[in-house]
Parts: sequence; structure tokens; C-alpha cells
Amino acid sequence: MIVTVQRKPAYAYTGGKSFDASLPTAVFLHGAEHDHSVWALQSRYFAHHGFGVLAVDLPGHRRSAGPALTSVGALADWLAALLDAVGVARAFVAGHSMGSLIALDFAGRYPPRATHLALLATALPMSVSDALLDAALEREPEAIAMVNQWSHSTLAAKPSCPGPGFWLRGMNQRLMEHVAASGEPHLFHTDFTACHQYADGLKRAAQVRCATRLIVGRRDAMTPPRAARALAEALAQAGVAVDTVTLDAGHALMTEQPDATLDALFSFASQAPRAAR
Repeated sequence: MIVTVQRKPAYAYTGGKSFDASLPTAVFLHGAEHDHSVWALQSRYFAHHGFGVLAVDLPGHRRSAGPALTSVGALADWLAALLDAVGVARAFVAGHSMGSLIALDFAGRYPPRATHLALLATALPMSVSDALLDAALEREPEAIAMVNQWSHSTLAAKPSCPGPGFWLRGMNQRLMEHVAASGEPHLFHTDFTACHQYADGLKRAAQVRCATRLIVGRRDAMTPPRAARALAEALAQAGVAVDTVTLDAGHALMTEQPDATLDALFSFASQAPRAAR
């Protein structure tokens, strides 16, 4: 589905069903140098089990027009504008990696608009090394190869996704290469810089008013579980109902543990939302 957001076309995958704003809405936000397809299993299940689904391509990523936005705050405002464009007041919001920062910032900036918040493979701060930032700017294929390797805890998780015989690392490598080739210059560096410079996480956590679930990978080398502890503590201190689900996976939760990730998301999103305070 193509929607005009901030006067530019934006793409949202609706899970194989026409989007229906009268249903509870589930929004899925991808990470750096990715697109909506990383949520293929999870978004499709939601769409066929009672939700209106918006699995977006962020600005400058594949089917959504650029330029790519350079800050997490700007991306959170873009998400609010997207919901306005489709006539949705409140939504369940799930974000992976960079997408988790956008989801957090959105829920903190617009507390009444988030019914539930799911943060996957998250960290505060989400620092990026100088070496990786430099590689993303000057040697993007090298940066893609490094991140792809670090994102997976095994050569090929069993059962692989979407089925036996598929190579997770190879699929992710090609996806990132396709996103990089979509025309947006230095996209990986733009995404990483937005993550690296994001300094409002604890402030936004204090403003969140909806139940929140953190989903982390036990073997995540990019955003290890310990990197989410400060966020969990800040949410709890704000009076938010927060829990953490730990999966036997690396950073690529949705492909290494697709069913467990889906279960953690759907069981949470199906709970009755708490009224915004």
C-alpha cells in the first residue's frame, strides 16, 4: 500500500490483506539497511488474525521515497504522520534494532497513540563504533558483510526461514545489498548515525504510558541483552508494565527464531491495552 506521508509516497506492507483502520492496528518498524520484508512471517500472521497491519519501509528505504531521515526523532514524527494519513489514532508498535528506537521515541512523544510497545534487539545507548561508521560511509559492502555476520548466532538456524534449504545469512546479505542499491546515498551510514546520536532514550522511556515488552537475543552480539537493562529500569520507574522475553538467537530474531518471536509479539499485542495516563 502506498500512502502519502509528509507530501511523499511511503510504502507499507499490509500482510496480504487490505488495510482496515477499524481493526486494531499493528505497526512494524525495521532496522538499519533493511525494509518491511524482515517482518514477513510476523506481519502476515497479524493481518490474518484480527489486526490491520502496517509493516513500513522507512523513508529512503526501498519503496518509500527519500531522502532518508537523519534522526530518530524525525522518524518518530514520520510515523505519527503515517498513522494520521491512514486514519489511525492508536496502534501497537513493534520495532527491531534502529526501529526499536523509533518505536520508543514515538511512544514517548505521543503517549496516547501507542497501545502496546514491543522493542526487539534494543539498546540504550545504541552506540556504533567509529570503525563501523567509517566502513558504512566509505566501504558499504564491507560494512554490510560485517553486520550480517554479527547479526546471526549460527550459520543457519534450524529450522531455517522460510523453510529448509534457505540460508539466513545469504538472504539477509542480499536484502541489505538491495536496500543499499535502491538509490539513497550512504544509507547505512545515515541509519547508523541516527542510532549513534540518539540521546533521548531515557527521557522518552519516562514518558511512555503503555505496556512494553523487550524481546532480546541471548546470543546477540550487536545489542546484547545487558544493553537493554537501563531501558527496562527506566520504564519500570515510570510505572510502565514492562517485561523481557529472552530468545535463543542473535540480533536477527525474526529469522533465527521466527515462531518464538511471533508468539512473543502476538500474545502481548492481544492483551487489552491500558488506558493512557
